[in-house]
Amino acid sequence: MEQPWRFPHPEPSPDATPVYPVFIPFAGCPARCLFCEQEAQTGRQAVSPERTLHTLESEFTARSSRAPMDLAFYGGTFTALPWETQKAFLGLAARLKDAGLIRRTRCSTRPDAVTPASLSALRRLGLDDLELGVQSFSSAPLRASKRGYTGQKALDACRMVQKAGLGLGVQLMPGMPGMEEEHWKQDLDLCLRLKPAMTRLYPCLVLEGTLLAEEWCSGRFRPWDMECILRLLPPALLALWENDIRVIRLGLHPEKGLQEKILAGPWRPTLGQSLRGRALLLHVSGHISKVQQNLEKALLLAPRKAQGDFFGHGRELEPQWSALGISKKNIRWINEGFFELLPATARQKQVGPQQHWDRLEHNNADKPGRARSSAPPA
Repeated sequence: MEQPWRFPHPEPSPDATPVYPVFIPFAGCPARCLFCEQEAQTGRQAVSPERTLHTLESEFTARSSRAPMDLAFYGGTFTALPWETQKAFLGLAARLKDAGLIRRTRCSTRPDAVTPASLSALRRLGLDDLELGVQSFSSAPLRASKRGYTGQKALDACRMVQKAGLGLGVQLMPGMPGMEEEHWKQDLDLCLRLKPAMTRLYPCLVLEGTLLAEEWCSGRFRPWDMECILRLLPPALLALWENDIRVIRLGLHPEKGLQEKILAGPWRPTLGQSLRGRALLLHVSGHISKVQQNLEKALLLAPRKAQGDFFGHGRELEPQWSALGISKKNIRWINEGFFELLPATARQKQVGPQQHWDRLEHNNADKPGRARSSAPPA
């Protein structure tokens, strides 16, 4: 191949609106799940709905001159709260929306805590998006984890949310009790077919104080290890991206005190960076494998938004990139949404790097608000 080879960055554009999270740990939950330790997972103590409402209104009143945010209720089972409490939360959200302080309202709940009628009512009250803590679409791991619903119930709930006109979020938990690799592959396949607006992937962890900790201590549960997660999740992440599904969280957020609570499982604060880096490695290597030549003399132009993830955490992926002929010596970061490979022949004969760089610089300069690229390669 003598011509430049261009291909897109696979990740959908993120929603630039910041999220204001309101945590209501355990509120509305019918029971504590096997793996759940909300205070460690959210970094918040449980408080009454009345106090939460008062705090929320006060904080938004104080920030009335700032740009609007999305408001999200997390941590409990929102749709299982008393109806008057749900109306109070969404009524406040509606007033904040009318005042231009928030853009969209979101909540999270369980698949067995929604009905067509309740979803329609929530939509009328101003709810925009609903995340379902599905965890799995396979009944065996749901049963082993004592979730209280079947895979079919989870699937039906997702379709109900979409039919109600709400944006659907799906939360999945690879490695939960009773899950085999085949279950995870089935979960991913169903998620891709549903095409939710957003997903979260939370590899199962053993947290101190949970029922799962007792299962682990007795030897009845063994979490997936990091090697397994780094093997199974990058291709899943890439598949979600390629189907225009935003992945808004990879692993638990490193809240204060969380690490001390983790007894076992695949966790590290940089897990997201490691997974995104490997997904990009799969994506780029799939494209450059079509170029039958030594890439050490080629130049890879890469989107600047990929720069932080490209080599993984601590440049852990440098050996894999080096094996493909890509190193920091022949990669340049550009303010574009695509990758472009300039083979040695194209660099030398048709599109020299300086001319190509000048073209990109000219294009960028014509786009309002877009920063110019760094200096061209030597």
